[in-house]
Amino acid sequence: MTVFLKNIKYPLTWLVSVVVVVLSTVPVPEVPELEDVPFFDKWVHFVMYASLSVAIWMDRRLICRRVMRPLLWVFLFVYPSVMGGLMELVQAYLTTCRSGDWVDFYADMFGALLGLIVCASVDRWVVRKHFDRT
Repeated sequence: MTVFLKNIKYPLTWLVSVVVVVLSTVPVPEVPELEDVPFFDKWVHFVMYASLSVAIWMDRRLICRRVMRPLLWVFLFVYPSVMGGLMELVQAYLTTCRSGDWVDFYADMFGALLGLIVCASVDRWVVRKHFDRT
């Protein structure tokens, strides 16, 4: 088992992806305190998919120490967005405890976009200036 875990190429991306899938398919308990927060569910989607984009960037840039190519920057947005769409379809058609929602999908996409912007900013201003000095 430890040999398998050592050979996982992008461990943080896998971990966050699995957490997002689990959180998207399990029943959500009623929390009365959070019912008063406007659009709480949309904020959760926004943060989950922004976190997924950041996890992809961290695995690729910080753990693997490789320079991000342009196609990988696109992947930072596309993978979380596609996964968000698929999770909404799973919620709508394959679960009885959840329902798919277009607005949730838009929140997923905006979260992925925010993650991309944050990662690009950090990569540009911090990582390249401080760690890539040659």
